[in-house]
Amino acid sequence: MTLGLFMMPYHDPRRDVHRALLDDVDTAVHADQVGFDEFWVGEHYSAPSEPITSPFIFLANLIARTKRIRLCTGVINLPNQHPAVVAAHAALLDHLAQGRFTFGISTGGLPSDFELFKRTDGAERASMMVESADMIARLWASDGPYELHGKHWDISLKDFVVPELGVGAILKPHQRPHPPMAVSAASPSSGSVRLAGARGWQFISAHFCTRASIKSHWAAYLAGCESAGRRPDPSAWRVARVIHVARDDAEARAYVEDPAGPYYDFWRYLLGLLRRAGQIGMLKTDKTLPDDAITPEYALREFAIYGSPARVAERLQSLRDEVGPFTGVVALAIEFGDRRRVLDSLSLLASEVRPALAWA
Repeated sequence: MTLGLFMMPYHDPRRDVHRALLDDVDTAVHADQVGFDEFWVGEHYSAPSEPITSPFIFLANLIARTKRIRLCTGVINLPNQHPAVVAAHAALLDHLAQGRFTFGISTGGLPSDFELFKRTDGAERASMMVESADMIARLWASDGPYELHGKHWDISLKDFVVPELGVGAILKPHQRPHPPMAVSAASPSSGSVRLAGARGWQFISAHFCTRASIKSHWAAYLAGCESAGRRPDPSAWRVARVIHVARDDAEARAYVEDPAGPYYDFWRYLLGLLRRAGQIGMLKTDKTLPDDAITPEYALREFAIYGSPARVAERLQSLRDEVGPFTGVVALAIEFGDRRRVLDSLSLLASEVRPALAWA
């Protein structure tokens, strides 16, 4: 079993952003110390409530502070940046981390970023992600000269290529042929997951996916593997969930179900975003449900797992029995609120929940 921590991150926008970022660093370091395998961090340019604008910079800050945890972009939104820039930054981070790096990519997920970068067409973003990923792989595979022409980008470097001076080539990663690649998935039967199967990438079912959507991701992955003649590998699949572990069920319920607490605040934020974007329907387990039935209480019931270590292990096992053979669990970091509870939850997840799972 792979145990990961995913940090959007989300903070109350009224909070001091400097303090919030230092807490984010502290949370990541704690996850490494207690035995998490992976740390994933998101990329958002236009949301002070989600203040990490560069996963590359944030993860570089963690290299010397951590010892074993893999540092993972979760994700780099490829339509927003030139492929050569992404390729060079990812390769540099891979070297500095000495191969302790996983390269997560996406089409993007924050509507304000779509508007900012003029990337409001979903089909175009998907096309741009695939083209960028292909160009990055080709840049890493060659020392130049480069002549790459696509629908969205043209990359040409041929006139000033001077190998004897070490000029005219894109930096190659430390891991060869490249770092492990990963995509996130939110929609049912996700095209990104099918692509992951065809390309041999990892994939993460998002923390707000219904169980039916999560189950459909395994089917999409199998179809992608079949299309490329690849053997399916359950170790490629991670499922994200909002998870809180306390010493007993009553303590966990009191904290998570507090309407004035951080978990309600998180869901108010996320549901507000999805409503504004017209995407609230993806959270419905029954399509006949009215939109106003999708409340923080509903979200906690459907998408959160909380309780004692035994209760959390039981619910994770039940989820796996229902949706398919995922081997990675990614806990969403709710890293604000009571810091002691935040860190204790991570410690219990690593030390008591993981050993209790039969497939761990």
